[in-house]
Amino acid sequence: MPTTAREAGTIVWVPYPHVERQRITRRPALVVSRAPPGPDGLLIWTLMITSAARPRWPGDILIPDHATAGLPVPSMIRTAKITTVAAASAERAGRVDHAEWQEVWALLRQTLDLPEQAKGAPPL
Repeated sequence: MPTTAREAGTIVWVPYPHVERQRITRRPALVVSRAPPGPDGLLIWTLMITSAARPRWPGDILIPDHATAGLPVPSMIRTAKITTVAAASAERAGRVDHAEWQEVWALLRQTLDLPEQAKGAPPL
């Protein structure tokens, strides 16, 4: 079933802010919000996706099949970098698989100290 760029688990291309420099670049990101937040669902929460050739950070999750996920190069999800972007700016690239989504959700739950009721990942 096709998905939109607003659904959790979708990989999208968005304008993403840099922390290290005052710059915004178009890059892939993983949508993690279940329902678009903000007025009229105009926003999405995303995690940065970066090249797997970069040095790893704690919490990085490798995407084992980058081509199937719609990415041009081997990549990883950088769970330490989350941002809110305009949903209208997101172009759908692909999707993570169930196992990757479970791993992302577990790290988010731990990082955000979500209650035990949030243990299971929301379904994709």
